[in-house]
Amino acid sequence: MIVSVSRRTDIPAFYSDWFMDKIEQGYLYVMNPFNRKQVSKIILTPNTVDCFVFWTKDAAPIIDKLPILDARGFKYYFQFSLTPYNRDIEPGIKDKNQVVHTFIRLSELIGKEKVIWRYDPILLSNQYNKEYHYTMFEKLCKRLSGYTEKCVISFMDMYTKTERNTRELGLIDITEEDMIEIAAKLAYIAGKYGLYIETCTERIDLSFLNIQKGKCIDDKTIERILGCPITVKKDDTQREACGCVKSIDIGQYNTCKHFCVYCYANYNRAQVMENCEAYDIHSPLLIGKLKNDETITIREMKSIKCKESSDQLSFDFLNEMR
Repeated sequence: MIVSVSRRTDIPAFYSDWFMDKIEQGYLYVMNPFNRKQVSKIILTPNTVDCFVFWTKDAAPIIDKLPILDARGFKYYFQFSLTPYNRDIEPGIKDKNQVVHTFIRLSELIGKEKVIWRYDPILLSNQYNKEYHYTMFEKLCKRLSGYTEKCVISFMDMYTKTERNTRELGLIDITEEDMIEIAAKLAYIAGKYGLYIETCTERIDLSFLNIQKGKCIDDKTIERILGCPITVKKDDTQREACGCVKSIDIGQYNTCKHFCVYCYANYNRAQVMENCEAYDIHSPLLIGKLKNDETITIREMKSIKCKESSDQLSFDFLNEMR
């Protein structure tokens, strides 16, 4: 099974101690976000978890813990968001120079093919206009070249809660023409530094710019990391335009302390702070403890590796990993 760590919060940045404690314990609990009394037990062993997909804006707290995962035989890769915004947009993010250094350090430790750069979401305002994006994107490409292979982009989606959070920023609606113009320029810049671009959950077809629709939880990336084929279906619980394959997410909403104004996973700041006060690294739940009125179901965890022995299989991408 693939385990997502996590679309709902930044576990590497804020909850890596809890995560590693759960690795030690061999399991964790995940509460249904719509019904707290429904709890799933997730078994964490290399036999049940084929790959962890980490999502983060700051991997620094987990980097020194990764050798423990390696020693136990776990496989993983990172979706690492690094954007050009200031603290009016991303109030909880460290200085971007520090984040760049963390990105590079992570890449040097685990390999550039396992660190995917996310430049998303792209939003437009008088301050963050197209020229600003082109300038900052090139600066980031220059620094990250050699430490990643691709960049994932998306354009700002206005959910009700993000619209409320961004009301005072004077955001400009992004038209399809804007998307094509921006994507073409970013693809050109990325190409100069040996990078290529994919989109995340975008309906627009940019293949004529050599920009393909990507999968953040990607079967091909996982096959490359595992060195063997896998059998996994598209995740039909995500938005229609999402290409991700099936995974189990172990995060919880309203727990991310980056407080990015575009975030869909935080509903309100007060709830985040209240949840953080209930954090206990020894609890099987990310936030809080069981109240003994829950129904706990052991989640079926089967390996998605194909049955054939990987030793008998030959893949061109294996040579790239050596």
